[in-house]
Amino acid sequence: MSHDIKTRTAGTDRHGRATGAGTGPGIDPDDEQFEQRPGEPLGRDLLKNRVVSAVMRSRWYPGVFQIPVAAVFGLVGYQLLTGPAKAHDNAGTALMWVLWWPALPLVYVLLGRFWCAVCPFAAISDFVQKLVGVNRPVPAFLKKYGIWIIDATFLAITWADHVFGIVGSPWGSGILLLLLTFSVIVSGAFFQRRTFCRYLCFLGGLSANYSRAGMLTLRATPDVCATCTAKAACFNGTATTAPCPLFGFPRTQQDSANCTLCGNCVKSCPNDAITITVRNPTKELWFLRNPKIEESFLAMAIMGIVIVQNVTMLKVWEDVLAWVERITGITSYPVIFTAVFAVGVSIPVALLALAAKVAAGGNIESTMKNFARFGYALIPLDIAAHLAHNLFHLLAEGKSVFYTVSALFGGQAQEGSAAFLGSGTIQILQFGILALGLAGSLYTARRIAHRRYRNPARRRATLIPFTVLIAVLAALNVAMFLFPMAHRM
Repeated sequence: MSHDIKTRTAGTDRHGRATGAGTGPGIDPDDEQFEQRPGEPLGRDLLKNRVVSAVMRSRWYPGVFQIPVAAVFGLVGYQLLTGPAKAHDNAGTALMWVLWWPALPLVYVLLGRFWCAVCPFAAISDFVQKLVGVNRPVPAFLKKYGIWIIDATFLAITWADHVFGIVGSPWGSGILLLLLTFSVIVSGAFFQRRTFCRYLCFLGGLSANYSRAGMLTLRATPDVCATCTAKAACFNGTATTAPCPLFGFPRTQQDSANCTLCGNCVKSCPNDAITITVRNPTKELWFLRNPKIEESFLAMAIMGIVIVQNVTMLKVWEDVLAWVERITGITSYPVIFTAVFAVGVSIPVALLALAAKVAAGGNIESTMKNFARFGYALIPLDIAAHLAHNLFHLLAEGKSVFYTVSALFGGQAQEGSAAFLGSGTIQILQFGILALGLAGSLYTARRIAHRRYRNPARRRATLIPFTVLIAVLAALNVAMFLFPMAHRM
């Protein structure tokens, strides 16, 4: 028996996988080495810059940004509910869907989850909490299943948009804002901090995923934190500074998913242990130790949503509807769209699951673990597809923002095209963005595999199916952007 153990220890485990001497029976060296590898290296600390430091430590930050943002959102809500009934003429619709929504993914890449620091819903939650807050702890159910609720909400809102015409209806968009406001008020009244933003907001889930690929990251200096006697002031706050709104603890923070760069921890830390650094986009994705299947699922669901959004904006969509009616006899648009939507969202999820299963045959992970770990590699392509889709609305309909807002102050109504650029130029920009996303996802997958595995054979077995997956999804997006799209406004 001892001979068998020695042989397995120095050769292979019971699955026939190489273990190497000294690792112990059935223990894979890749597992041991992965746990010992250092985390994400940090760059130059922006807080060393006097201007940046002064802004982050100022009592006016982030309020100085929240006030104008809240004012604009107030105008948007007012216009949606009381303004022109046609989206084409409504300033609220233009500001919300032609300007704000397309700009969000770019903000996440450049500034991480900064939008959540200045979001008017966050300000409403803080106000309600101070006024009538019960401050109950976050329910365990939300902590465990919040991201799945976010996934479902994102899918439900997208489905409702197409079935009930939310985007094309100022009133529908206004009702959506009212529902979100009501949810924020209820959450702020009953639960601690920004429970809604962390565990229920569909935009929060989107920003958490995208901010992982962002260029800014906030961390704490472990050596300084180890000697801290301030009773976790960065998490709990102080007499003059609020606690972390999203329940983050900088000392143990390893990702940017739940950091809004609100500056509370910077103000409250007595040891100047907080750093804000600039990094290469996607870098955080290479160093994740505890991937979550629900976050990878959200990335693939968003990819599916973008695909469905693209398809329904093409002329071929009318042909698809006619074909389904002819084959099935079904004439109900909600029924047809629901089926198409379910298929469209399922395709990227199923393709990732297939790639994960193929990879599991050649590496040490299960299919589910591969799904969770390498779903993050799709986030750069996810962002690129989202940006490329939204870029069409911004550049093909962007002048509508100027025309509708100026009309509020006596300006002339829209005349001529609302486009900033021609369709050919927009397509070139879309393909350029997709190329960056493709390169980002391929490189991220490579870095994840090389960090996870020392064995070249395992790296190849892992990378081949995920490389094919990334290429297929990129090609699918390119194919759709080849065709002219319908306008939203």
